[in-house]
Amino acid sequence: MARSNITATALVANGSVTDPTGTTTGVGDGNGVTVTGQPFLERLYLRVQNAGGSSTTVKVKAGSGVAAIAAGQGDLSVSVAAGATAWIGPFESARFQANDGTLAVDATAAVTVTAFQGSRV
Repeated sequence: MARSNITATALVANGSVTDPTGTTTGVGDGNGVTVTGQPFLERLYLRVQNAGGSSTTVKVKAGSGVAAIAAGQGDLSVSVAAGATAWIGPFESARFQANDGTLAVDATAAVTVTAFQGSRV
């Protein structure tokens, strides 16, 4: 299973949004999700829901290309307990942005990922 493409729900300044449904990932490297169309990762947040019976590790993958000058710091690994929800972000584009402007996320067990794009007020 390859990564699924997802887009972020824009958070509206002085407003509200309907809670979106997330996308369930596959298991293992290369089987998670890719957040597309996000040139400004510094305002991107991920909600990761683990409905499984055991904890999982979510990896926000280090970026690639010329723009990812801090990619050498490696992936960001976050442990999410069984039945728990974790909020991850915002992200440094210099560390995590792929050459095509996307953000890649993988997990060691199936989780549901929802992306949110913050707005400038």
